[in-house]
Amino acid sequence: MMTLGLIALIAGAASALMFASIVSGALISLVLFYLAPLPLMVAAIGWGPLCASLGGIAAAIGLGALFGLPYCIAFAVTVALPAWWLGHLVLLSRQVGPVTPDAATEPAAEPGLEWYPVGRILLWIAGFATLTTIAALLTLGTDADTIIGTLRRGLMRILRATDPQATGEADQFVDALVRIAPAAATIVAMMTLTLNLWLSARVTATSGRLRRPWPDLMTAELPPMTLVALCIALAFCFTGGLLAIVAQITTAALMMGYALTGFAVLHTLTLALKSRTFWLGSTYAVVVVFGWPVIAMVILGLADAVFGFRERFLRSRQPPPLPTP
Repeated sequence: MMTLGLIALIAGAASALMFASIVSGALISLVLFYLAPLPLMVAAIGWGPLCASLGGIAAAIGLGALFGLPYCIAFAVTVALPAWWLGHLVLLSRQVGPVTPDAATEPAAEPGLEWYPVGRILLWIAGFATLTTIAALLTLGTDADTIIGTLRRGLMRILRATDPQATGEADQFVDALVRIAPAAATIVAMMTLTLNLWLSARVTATSGRLRRPWPDLMTAELPPMTLVALCIALAFCFTGGLLAIVAQITTAALMMGYALTGFAVLHTLTLALKSRTFWLGSTYAVVVVFGWPVIAMVILGLADAVFGFRERFLRSRQPPPLPTP
């Protein structure tokens, strides 16, 4: 128990320092800020969710004592809560029934474990990205006009600080940024949470503390009802006010979930290619450098959810059945 408590305090302190580094304004602090959940996620996956919860509570209290209640709440909602819950889901499993032996002399097989699906973890990540983005926007105001006005004034101050001779074209540029800012913030939150979870799983797997087998990421798929939720969110995007902003945030998070499953589809469909590594590497490089090609991955993920490309491809690769005599 002493070891668990010590690891919890170390992980919590590391996450708190990385989170609080943003106040320095240094460029490296932005990277540390986005990687703040990593130590707590490593603690959750490697030593259990209790370890992460203890470290998260201690870190939130420490930040609250040093910087005030807003920092405490922000850390708890955006760092500690996702790290604890996602770590819990990674280790969540249930026993499946033992296989009945063919002969009475054979011993009964040990019951296996069914681990929590990767696709459902992606859906939880999308939920946390939506929650944290909405919570951040609500700190700017409680209605759409106030939120948009606050965002616009903040972006204008930044633009005028860099270019005092800003003209009317700058106003149009800021207006465009304000319209896409909620969705962009959601995408950043979604990708950073996914990256932190993947890195923490890799760290624990390398150290030998990962208790579940490494999942086959090519089989990751979102639950079927996710497509229905996406359609509903898209419909509400064309309303107005705060509801439309929430719908845009939800849509962005779910689309990024389908983009990640689109990459899983791409990994599956390229299994037969000899130059598979080249094509996968080129695709990742283009998406990282330009950004907008991720739309193709969203489309691929959505198409697979509707038409089942992976299932058809894998079925076509299976050997034909042996002829019956």
